[in-house]
Amino acid sequence: MKVNIVNKSHHPLPQYATALSAGMDIRANLSEPVELKPLERRLIPTGLYLALPEGYEAQMRPRSGLAVKHGITLLNTPGTIDADYRGEIGIILVNLSSEPFVINDGERICQMVIASHAKVEWQPEEILEETERGAGGFGHTGKN
Repeated sequence: MKVNIVNKSHHPLPQYATALSAGMDIRANLSEPVELKPLERRLIPTGLYLALPEGYEAQMRPRSGLAVKHGITLLNTPGTIDADYRGEIGIILVNLSSEPFVINDGERICQMVIASHAKVEWQPEEILEETERGAGGFGHTGKN
């Protein structure tokens, strides 16, 4: 699938790290390092602009290495970039650790997965068909 992209950063285009990777690394585009204090959140620019086809979204997801090693994650995860959005992609990072973390220019801060999605047309009903699960919610099976 071809996707139009404008790269105003000074970094290469996002790319897959391996042949079977689902996500592409997204890099910070910074003029100077940004320090994230514990529990602080910041919008980090990427310098990237996309034009996705109708029926697709870009999902922004945390990088597992940053999460496990430093407690850095995305505040709204996954973040969604809609097909009709044309602004710069910004990533909301949060520091959930007890130590400050410095984000440097070019650092891989998240991953992007391009996914298709369906449009819903609601069909109002008075009742729904029964299933084995029924209305059982969180933890209803009692299994660990």
